[in-house]
This record gives sequence, C-alpha cells and structure tokens, in this order.
Amino acid sequence: MNTNSTNARIGPIELAPSIRRSNAWTFFYAAFFSIGIITFLSIGQTYILNVHLGIPENEQGAISGNLVVWTELIALLFFIPAGILMDRIGRRPLYVAGFLLIGITYLLYPFAGSVSDLFLYRIIYALGMVAVTGALSTVLVDYPAERSRGKMVALIGLLNGLGIVITNQFFGSLPAMLVKRGMSDIEAGIVTHASVAVIATIAAIVCAGGLQKGVPFKEEKRPGLRELFTNGLTAARNPRILLSYTAAFIARGDQSINGTFISLWGMNAGIAMGLSYDDAFWKGTLIFIITQVAALIWAPLVGPLIDRINRVSALAVCMFLAMLGNLSVLVLDNPFEPIGYLVFILLGIGQISVFLGAQSLIGQEAPATKRGSILGTFNISGAIGILIIAKAGGNLFDSLSPQAPFVIVGTINALLMFFSIYVRIKAPHKLNHATDNA
Repeated sequence: MNTNSTNARIGPIELAPSIRRSNAWTFFYAAFFSIGIITFLSIGQTYILNVHLGIPENEQGAISGNLVVWTELIALLFFIPAGILMDRIGRRPLYVAGFLLIGITYLLYPFAGSVSDLFLYRIIYALGMVAVTGALSTVLVDYPAERSRGKMVALIGLLNGLGIVITNQFFGSLPAMLVKRGMSDIEAGIVTHASVAVIATIAAIVCAGGLQKGVPFKEEKRPGLRELFTNGLTAARNPRILLSYTAAFIARGDQSINGTFISLWGMNAGIAMGLSYDDAFWKGTLIFIITQVAALIWAPLVGPLIDRINRVSALAVCMFLAMLGNLSVLVLDNPFEPIGYLVFILLGIGQISVFLGAQSLIGQEAPATKRGSILGTFNISGAIGILIIAKAGGNLFDSLSPQAPFVIVGTINALLMFFSIYVRIKAPHKLNHATDNA
C-alpha cells in the first residue's frame, strides 16, 4: 500500500492510510499506561508478600517466579484466541476489556488471605495482560506508515518507559507517604492498589472513545478462522518472522524479569540493611525506576537507528546491548553499590533496545490481514520466554544468587545475537521506504 501526502502526520511520524490523528493520540495515551500498570503488579506484589501476607524472604523468589509462570501458562492459552478476535472484531474491544480486567485484579490483590488467593487473582490479570499487550503490539503495527515505523516504535517505547517510571515511582512511594499520614501498612497497600485500578478504568474509557473501530482491512479480505489460527505458525517460514518470534522470547521476558526481580532484590537488600518495610519497598522500587529512566532516555536514540539500517542488523545490535546489560549484574554483590547505578542503566538500555528491535522487525514483516494472529504467536513466544526464565530464575534467586535471572537472560541475548547475524547473512532483506507493508 503506497504511502502518500494524504496520510495524516503527527510531527515526523506519518500514519498509515485510514488512521486519524485522534486514533494515534488515543493510542499514545493507552501506551503510556499499558506497560506501567502491568509491571506495577510485580512491584506491588513484593509489598503484599511482605506486609499483607508475611511471607519469609527466603521463599519470596520462588513464589514470585511461580506466580509469573502461572500467569504465562494462562497467557499461552489465550494469546492466539485474542489475536483471532482482534482480526475478527477489531483491536479496540480487546484493549478496553484488558484494562478493565487489570483494574479488577488491582482491586482484589490487597485482599488476598493467602498465596493461593494471589494465584486465583492472577488468572484475571493474565487475561487482561493478554488483551492489553496483544492490542498494544497489534495497534503499533497498524498505525504507522512503513517509512515511519521505527520512529513510531521508538515513541511508543518512550511512552511505555515514561509510564513505567511515573506509575512505579508514584505508586511505589505512595504506601510510605500514606503510612506517614497515619494509615496502617495494610490500609496503605489497599489504597495504593485501588488507585491503580482507577487509572486502568480511565484508560479503558479513553480507548473505547478514541481507538479506530474495526480492523485495518476490507471485509472481503478477512481470513477464515482456520486460516487465522494457523497464520502465526506458517508465517515462521519467513526467517525474519522466525527471528522476530525468538526475539519476543526474550523481549517480554526482559521486561517481566526486571519488574519482578530488581524490586525484590532491592527490597530484600533494604530489609537486610535494617530499613522498614515501607522504606525498603521504596528503595527497591527506586533502582527499578533507574532502569526504566535509562530505557526512557535511550528509546528516542535507538528508534531512528532502526529506521536507517536493516532491521535484522539492528536487532543484532540490540541483542548485544541487552547481553551487556544483563551480564553486568555479575559485578554486584549488593544492588546499592555505587557501580550498581551503571549496571541498572545498562539493563534499561538493553531492555528497551530488544523490545524496539523485535517490534520493528515483526511490524515490517507481518501483512495486515494476518497481523492479529502473527502478533498473537509473537506474544506466545514472549510468554514462553517469561515462563521458562521466571521459573528457573525464581528458584535460583532463592537458592543460588539474586543475579541468576539476569544471567539467564543475558546468555539468551548472546545466543540470539548470533542467530540475528546468521539470518542477516542467509536471508538479507532490503528495506523499501517507498512502500508500506500494510
């Protein structure tokens, strides 16, 4: 589909045909909150385990890892059905439903009476996460013209990062603020989680009013259900899509592992230093925020690079940066050492680089009529990555070292860097900025 001067623009970003500026601005709003409210559950969960449930520290890594595994097992079952729904009824209904389900999770979470209750509430969260992340990925493919894809992906990565920083900084510090104003620790946890639920509900309302209706292709081109179900797997015959799937394995895993284990490592280290639960929670949240600020600053720098060079080559560079960041944790004995700030900055740079590189490559390669299904498979690969890394990393976090989850991720980054180089050599792809893959 040719891009032309009639396409709407927002600054340097050219939008795909039929996408209005109001659709794009609504998407920007949704992107700001999407990953922030998803990742805060892992941070808030650290508070719930310590304050509400009183779980011993030497059990928290395994429990946190198992909760992530449980979430991803459910997600695996629903990513492809969600992708099919997005190709049949549109992206907007799934985005709205996802935000509402996540809001319900936050309302329930602080009232958990046991770890078993957390596993139950994670079912609702998993369904919401599938809908939100699936819709985010698919709309991100739909909305930009091909020549502006890297810029749009970088902007969304920037908004994701900004949302993570602001959401986690504000709500991470909120319990301590509320306790100082006279609330009990448990009351502070309830109010904090309920406030996030309100944010999720408002995001659902905004999406319902502003995202594009329907699907971005004509009715007569709509594939059948059987074809939609198999599209994601058959698309892997394209080596660049296969590479995208393997990149997703670690891209979402990186975000989830950072959200789960950086704050847990920091909070446990803070408690070991003699801090109160509320202050240790904030100190652990702060080092996670440093990671996200680094990602936030790096996103607009790496996005234009992805547009200028071959996207497979760009992904190889992104994998190298992520490998460097994750393996650098090996220099730390304590997350609060002075050099730790540099380590967490490198972690953030690597995390956002892999996300942007993977998203740009799959956006370039996925045809419009199959996007929901292909992005569903893309997200399934991410869920499998989280499942494996969270299970292994959570157990090793408790039994071996807090650095273990990051070393696992860094090793996979190294392997995928070499796979990217292999694909670049065996399946070169010249970009044509005059056309739009849509």
